Amino acid sequence: MEKYEKIRVVGRGAYGIVHLCQRLSDKKLFIIKQIPVEQMTKDERQAALNEVKVLSMLNHINIIEYYENFLEDKALMIVMEYAPGGTLLDYLQSRNGQLLDEEEILKFFAQMLLSLQHVHSKQILHRDLKTQNILLDKKKELVKIGDFGISKVLSSKSKAFTVVGTPCYISPELCEGKPYNQKSDIWALGCVLYELASLKRAFEATTLPALILKIMRGTFSPISDVYSVELRSLILSMLHLDPNKRPHINQIMAQPIVINALMYLHTDMGSVPCTRICRPLSNMPSSSRGRTAVKGGNSARGRSLIQALSTVFSWGGGVNTPIKLPLPSSETQVIQVSTGRTQKAAVTKNGRLFFWESSGVSSESIIPGAVDSGTNIPVYVPRYLEGQAAVTIHHVACGDLFNACLTDRGILMTYGSGANGCLGHGNYQDVAQAKIVEALLGYEVVQVSCGASHVLAVTNEHEVFSWGRGDNGELGLNNQESYPCPQEIPIAGEEMLPSHVYCGVDCSMIITQDGQLLACGNNRYNKLGLDVIDESGTSISTVEEQTVFTPVRSYPITNIKVKHVALGTSHSAILSEEGECYMLGTNQFGQLGCDDTLLPRQPYHITLFNDKIHTLACGDTFTVAALQDGEVYTWGKGSRGRLGRPDQQSNLPMKVNITGEEPFQVVCISCSHGNTLLATKRKY
Repeated sequence: MEKYEKIRVVGRGAYGIVHLCQRLSDKKLFIIKQIPVEQMTKDERQAALNEVKVLSMLNHINIIEYYENFLEDKALMIVMEYAPGGTLLDYLQSRNGQLLDEEEILKFFAQMLLSLQHVHSKQILHRDLKTQNILLDKKKELVKIGDFGISKVLSSKSKAFTVVGTPCYISPELCEGKPYNQKSDIWALGCVLYELASLKRAFEATTLPALILKIMRGTFSPISDVYSVELRSLILSMLHLDPNKRPHINQIMAQPIVINALMYLHTDMGSVPCTRICRPLSNMPSSSRGRTAVKGGNSARGRSLIQALSTVFSWGGGVNTPIKLPLPSSETQVIQVSTGRTQKAAVTKNGRLFFWESSGVSSESIIPGAVDSGTNIPVYVPRYLEGQAAVTIHHVACGDLFNACLTDRGILMTYGSGANGCLGHGNYQDVAQAKIVEALLGYEVVQVSCGASHVLAVTNEHEVFSWGRGDNGELGLNNQESYPCPQEIPIAGEEMLPSHVYCGVDCSMIITQDGQLLACGNNRYNKLGLDVIDESGTSISTVEEQTVFTPVRSYPITNIKVKHVALGTSHSAILSEEGECYMLGTNQFGQLGCDDTLLPRQPYHITLFNDKIHTLACGDTFTVAALQDGEVYTWGKGSRGRLGRPDQQSNLPMKVNITGEEPFQVVCISCSHGNTLLATKRKY
């Protein structure tokens, strides 16, 4: 809400509060609907998502425009166009019983027809047309249909069944519980047209049963004979009890009195267009916004006597030995870290997300935490994520120039570069501030992983979604297409219940609830273990690429329960629940941890650590492992500080000198390309 100022509350409903707000940059007025999704059930969240989904599909001068949405104070904020003329109901009540001229009625009605035609052309049912949901401009000439909260998108030209809508405007077929389609919207529009001509509702009663009985009988007071026979006949046809005998919207628009009104819209009223130029849903504010000093500063003076609860180390990218990154305060407890090609991120125990910025950041950078890749050691400054407010962040994942963060209630937000559609917003636009992935709002996401240009997310009900670039089949969708919006991945076998997802540069892996491992994407050097290899080590068949998630088939991976996976560019590491570590892929730079650079495609078991590995990560040509006692080892290519020591290459694991004031335990490791980020905590 940094861009807006609340003026007053203009409405309250079952799902939230409606605010009139002013944009600070240009003083323009907007309506912001505040929906507290954090306290909602999955179904209620899906209903909130539905309004955003429907609004974003519509683009018409006579429909309230949707601008953007964002998460603020644990609520979904939907920014929409403001109609200063109030509702059509208010206007009719202000008439004090004085009937409208037929010309004015038709002027309003023609605009409603144009908007409803646009809605129906998108296979959408409004399902709640009424005078309270029809808004007017300041001059009370331009009609704007709004409130699509219970609208329904039809997957085909089938019919809907759910009983929804305002009782006075619901159709007879809906009263009977029969399936319905666009003809129910025609009935509701007929009720609105009747109201325009009579200043009262067509169907009213003191009780719901009496109201339904009136609707089922189709009984209503006759319309004043001051209006033309054509208008009265049109209302009667739209309120026909048989939906098959109600006119289609195109038939209504073809009637002479309506054609004249439409002509008026395009001539005397000023050529009202049917569509407007599309604009990005999110503007790109300056990255310098909000870059004030973090409370408490970053100087160690005055804090040196206070031992930090957490320590975060970084190396690579020209930094040859681990450097300690500054934290927002000595009380900061880091529970998870993630690094991308140009950014470093951390999540704290109290649910705050922050990034480290360096002195080499361009002022035009759109990614908080983007760092300089020069040879000089940069000076890092921690910055909290802008606009996080009261939202509790549970997990963060970094890709190439984009980030994904997950709240404790399972709401996923992404921002950064929209190239390849990896933000999941249905387009390829860049987003400067964290924005909700609307397609997943109806799900509770429990974990997310970002590759270089694709993303996987898993829900609490074991559904898996993927989006972004799919050149190598890494999306698991049985093709090599790219998708800018989350797609549910089909998982073969009801016993396969995905619990964790992992993304590499051109591949993906899934760990199931019972420790089985599935993989898809590029399998060069058998880095995914998709080759069929038997217990004797004999290679029966090789796989170079797989576009659907398939169980790993290389022994002994087939016989272990997998706990953790790390994916590099051309190698991977698999950690079992017992602490066994198996390396797969090429050993060209010693990244598998052995001297033999010409290893066949079989998994290599690292026995040096006596199966005491706590966690590990893979970079482009190197591997990092943390033991249960806190020791850290690296191996592989050592150029530009990849191994955390001056050595240029090490085929065998070697210890990294990580110093701490007290004994510590490694919490999390993240590698991307040639960089490593490692978080520790004090042992109590």
